Amino acid sequence: MTVPVKVYTTPICPYCSNAKQLLKTKGVDYEEIGMHDISSEERQALMKKTNNYRTVPQIFVGDTFVGGFDELNQMNQQGKLDELLAG
Repeated sequence: MTVPVKVYTTPICPYCSNAKQLLKTKGVDYEEIGMHDISSEERQALMKKTNNYRTVPQIFVGDTFVGGFDELNQMNQQGKLDELLAG
């Protein structure tokens, strides 16, 4: 069983597409949440969780904020993503 993954995205975002593709390639199910689909209150709460991270994608594995695609890809290359996904 893997830890739940949430990916906050915007339309026409190449980094969002890359992150989703990486997760799909690994066989990871994820919940995609559009930044335009959340309320301003939800956006404020998200900013607190991410220490005011302002770009997309914003990727969470469980309660852990990974960062964006670059951080996700780096974790994958270092073998740390599988550990995080396993819980």
